[in-house]
Amino acid sequence: MRNICLRLSYDGTAYHGFQRQPEFHGPTIQGSLEFAWKKMAGEEITLNTAGRTDKGVHATGQVVNFESAARIPDDKIPKAINSLLPRDIRILKAESVEEGFHARYSAKWKRYDYTIDNRPIADVFTRLYTLHEPIPLRVEEMKRAAPLLEGKHNFKAFCSAGGVTKTFERTLYVCRVQEKENVIRITCIGNGFLYNMVRIIAGTLINVGKGWLQAESIPDILQSMERKLAGVTAQPQGLTLSYVHYGEETPYDIFPEYLPEGRISLSVKNTL
Repeated sequence: MRNICLRLSYDGTAYHGFQRQPEFHGPTIQGSLEFAWKKMAGEEITLNTAGRTDKGVHATGQVVNFESAARIPDDKIPKAINSLLPRDIRILKAESVEEGFHARYSAKWKRYDYTIDNRPIADVFTRLYTLHEPIPLRVEEMKRAAPLLEGKHNFKAFCSAGGVTKTFERTLYVCRVQEKENVIRITCIGNGFLYNMVRIIAGTLINVGKGWLQAESIPDILQSMERKLAGVTAQPQGLTLSYVHYGEETPYDIFPEYLPEGRISLSVKNTL
């Protein structure tokens, strides 16, 4: 038996989330992958995943692992399994990893991006991957509010009911807003995320952009731990799981554009 790790991307539009569900709920990413592997290798597998994305959420950097007795070489796996997968799921890379590796529990940090189309009329070619918000948003206020969420906090106010978690404390290393040609991107990088956390952050920052909330209210919302004080849970199609990291590098080593001003040298041991 070997432990195989896959990096993959998918368009989540047609799927009832990542996690396998009873068939009457509709297709899932996990179910599609496990079915394709069984068809290719003749064995049943159970995937571990870095993040169980919800219905309609996308991924460009999802990671899974599973145990297999198949002898197919790592470099042959992507082409072989992609030939059996729907076109909206692609395996990008396959590699055999150490026995103790787990796609979720071995991850050091993850990056999610939420994209907003802020044009008066939605772009028909990006409508499945963005939230259309026709009201002009105060982007500079959103940029000012986002970093106030960075750091180690209790994010209970940014967690939907129904999640299973022992603690609401997480560290958000990066929360930034960027805008180009009326397309707004909210980037969140953290050591873990609560149920719907990024979508609620997006909804809250949109409210700041509309003037319904002030940037200065963010610390009070965090401290309150009251879900009702944060914004709505933004629609799923704007969210993408972009990257999962397993090495000792910090987010700032991989994405230096988010390096906090005045900080030059960082290491995973003293920042994560």
